[in-house]
Amino acid sequence: MDRIEHSGVVKRVDAERVCVEITAHGACGSCKAREACGLGQTGQKIVEIRTPAAATYRPGDRVTVAITRRTGAVAVLLAYVVPFVVLIGVVAVCYLLGAGDGAAVLAGLGSVVLYYGILWLLRRKIDNAIHFTISE
Repeated sequence: MDRIEHSGVVKRVDAERVCVEITAHGACGSCKAREACGLGQTGQKIVEIRTPAAATYRPGDRVTVAITRRTGAVAVLLAYVVPFVVLIGVVAVCYLLGAGDGAAVLAGLGSVVLYYGILWLLRRKIDNAIHFTISE
């Protein structure tokens, strides 16, 4: 299967978006990214899906939300792997340049904050590349 799917309930609908509340279920057990994926944790999540067919959905409708495995892997990389590499890389470079522990840690944390700030600035572009689909 090339898609990761979760069933959910429509909570809110507006002109172009459908907000679906999903609950992690047993399918996460076979997914290799379940430790890193926010959807794999127990509990309920709200997923916002942009679709031109938003007006056809009503709060309370049961739907299936899906994302391709490749797109899910890209999301995990952007959200967890890259910032970890940035953190470790900046701390290592700081140590090589002779910085103390406190300075290296602060530089590493600052670089991660900067990274997430850049992601936030690019959120529209990322939103177009990483998106969920919805079906009945």
